[in-house]
Amino acid sequence: MKKSLLFTAITVASSQPMAAAYKVPEQSINSTALAGAYIANAHGADANYYNPAAMVFNEDGASIEGDLTLAHLSGISIDNNTAGIPDDETEKEYFVIPTFHYVSPIVNDARFGLSVVAPAGLSKRWKGFNQAFAEEFTLKTFEINPAMGYKISDRVAIGAGFRVVYSRGVVKSAKNIHPLVTVDRDLEGDSWDMGFNLALHVRPSDNLNLAATYRSKIDLTVDGDAKLTGTVPPLPTVPAILWGTALPSYDGGASVTVPIPAALNLAAAYTFNDRTTIELVYERNYWSAYQYLDFDYTKPLDPYGIYGAFFDDPKTKDWDDTNTYRIGITHRLNGQWTLMGGFAYDETPVPEKYAGYELPDSNARIYSFGARYRYSDDLSLGFGLLYDDKETLKIDPGANSEALGSLSGGAKFENASAYLFTAGLNYKF
Repeated sequence: MKKSLLFTAITVASSQPMAAAYKVPEQSINSTALAGAYIANAHGADANYYNPAAMVFNEDGASIEGDLTLAHLSGISIDNNTAGIPDDETEKEYFVIPTFHYVSPIVNDARFGLSVVAPAGLSKRWKGFNQAFAEEFTLKTFEINPAMGYKISDRVAIGAGFRVVYSRGVVKSAKNIHPLVTVDRDLEGDSWDMGFNLALHVRPSDNLNLAATYRSKIDLTVDGDAKLTGTVPPLPTVPAILWGTALPSYDGGASVTVPIPAALNLAAAYTFNDRTTIELVYERNYWSAYQYLDFDYTKPLDPYGIYGAFFDDPKTKDWDDTNTYRIGITHRLNGQWTLMGGFAYDETPVPEKYAGYELPDSNARIYSFGARYRYSDDLSLGFGLLYDDKETLKIDPGANSEALGSLSGGAKFENASAYLFTAGLNYKF
């Protein structure tokens, strides 16, 4: 039996609204400033991560980019119409995320690159009643992505890379917040896992760039430790004489396999008058790989099945594959300043019937802008700002029976949003 010590962390951490579920696509100045519409027009050091085939068309020499992203997640509020269930809200969150990209000089029509990024994660913490289900869910990840691009001709290039992802998660729930939740958990786990990415870049003309990229699914094979404590709740399946008595504590191993989904990007970028580039991106995320949430414990749980009912019974998720549509505009104002702006519409993979406090996800509209300043022939500085506005998640009465039925009367999750500010520099040598 499995149930994800980390996957719950991932799914909640994913309620960060930088992207649907728990992906974070903004990993450089350009990507933040263009709302992720940065595939066919990828250039500079960050091309290694977004389109390794395109980096063979970079200017001569090597390039390196270092960035720092400040992320602010708003508090999410819930208006719950279920009888006896109070309203609640989450804590506001603040994060600092460093990223790094490198592309080598061209060698025999090939270039090599390395990126270190944070592809998923962040955190969710409810303030009151919902701590019974999500007192803290935190996910921290970083990915090491070495890649190579090869120029087949002056018009066609291919690329490929390895993705090595480290993940660490914390999952906590508070007992005695909900009248029937008299158990709590404190879980931590981590893992190293691998995947790959592929890219194809075609230049039908000097002004038109076409690209396709694919990132494989990565199964996070997380191992960690779990501590479970509590008392017997007043359930009709348990003799009344046992209600309120202490449960034997559990202190042992826990593990889970969690998918980060495969993703396909198709992009086209066209440059007008050598000054203005418009890029369109269609992104398909294969979230249907996430069918259920299931922990695996290394030792037997309590004899009454209480821990199992709360923390071990598989939870159906049945997520949907999703689409994201992006547009980005890059305008070279003069020899020093380049301006950028973008918009994206991002679908959520989470069906209404399976939404919970750990991931009240919804569709989003993403707005962004930024600029780069060319300080010298070798050094440029830049920034990007992004605002992610989540739609209100409305759950109709009777549509959802998650979290001990505390959403069965209908609810609205509101005010979810995120702000990103990315700043950094790119140096050529």
